[in-house]
Amino acid sequence: MRVVAAMSGGVDSAVAAARMLDAGHEVVGVHLALAQSASTLRESARGCCTIEDAGDARRVADRLGIPFYVWDMAQRFREDVVEDFEREYAAGRTPNPCLRCNEKIKFAALLDKALALGFDAVATGHYAQIEEHEDTSAPGGVRRELHRAVDLAKDQSYVLGVLDADQLARSFFPLGDTTKPQIRDEARRRGFSVAKKPDSHDICFIADGDTRGYLAKRLGAEPGPIVDAEGEVLGEHGGAHGYTVGQRRGLGLKVPPADGSKRYVVSTDTRSNTVVVGPEELLGVDLVEGDHLRWCGAPPPVGAELALGAQIRSHGQEYAARVSVGTQGDEGIPERVAVRLAERIRGVAPGQSVVLYDGTRVVGSATIASTGRAAC
Repeated sequence: MRVVAAMSGGVDSAVAAARMLDAGHEVVGVHLALAQSASTLRESARGCCTIEDAGDARRVADRLGIPFYVWDMAQRFREDVVEDFEREYAAGRTPNPCLRCNEKIKFAALLDKALALGFDAVATGHYAQIEEHEDTSAPGGVRRELHRAVDLAKDQSYVLGVLDADQLARSFFPLGDTTKPQIRDEARRRGFSVAKKPDSHDICFIADGDTRGYLAKRLGAEPGPIVDAEGEVLGEHGGAHGYTVGQRRGLGLKVPPADGSKRYVVSTDTRSNTVVVGPEELLGVDLVEGDHLRWCGAPPPVGAELALGAQIRSHGQEYAARVSVGTQGDEGIPERVAVRLAERIRGVAPGQSVVLYDGTRVVGSATIASTGRAAC
């Protein structure tokens, strides 16, 4: 099989490419140039996709003896990930750019280009597993399922919950059955210079990790009131888009609560440029409604009631949930879901993603449109 190995320049994608080669595939390494200022070198462990990373990926490819190319997808990344991120925050939502990058770039733009050039599949260094099962109704008689990784501390199935069945059919995740320490040890034994390279984290296009500062530069810093649930002004902020539900630090409130309790961001309204704060008990929700559905396999029928697990954050806890599938689209495919959680949880905001699980299997995902408390 001819496979494009997406090589970020980190240790995970390096070992993934090596394992695909060991499995007998014809492998070509590809580094995605996503940064528009490509001359910038990484100054910390936060960023990725820089010239330094491209050089690291090339050295690994040379050691493996495989062809290596850099594909420029900076404009597509800017439009589909960065600008989407900014629009979502401007609208008062809290997006996850890693899911959008997987949906629009790594398993859409990259995969589409690979297929157009005659390749059969894409392999990445994500920590997740694909299981194959005989199924006469599936193409080729095999159904592929996305499952959690063995190393739950590194599991990335959440950010892959946007992949559909066709994309899964052409994807490989060779690291899913291995722990991160084992991957680093394997990289060392293979002689890869990236064996001890620190992981990138946070948002790759905000290398200094200052999301609020980034948004202030992009969306503007417009002062507005911070109020309590009754509308009393407690302080001032520099832009409602810089705050997210559940936030406690950095509020700068001038009026302390009479009982000395902590205050959290309960909601934001970018239209009125208002941030509402309140006590912790106002944060708890047990009902989320989602749209922009993505199913990792055949979609459930409209009207279905499913007992599934729901995860709200990349490395957050999974909660038992009842999922109601509703609102049929033009092609008979569900367009919305209601997820009723077995317990109330804090810090859930529109724009985040809820990923649904059946055991370790990823069923699909939705973007949270609204939150609330289910009627008893």
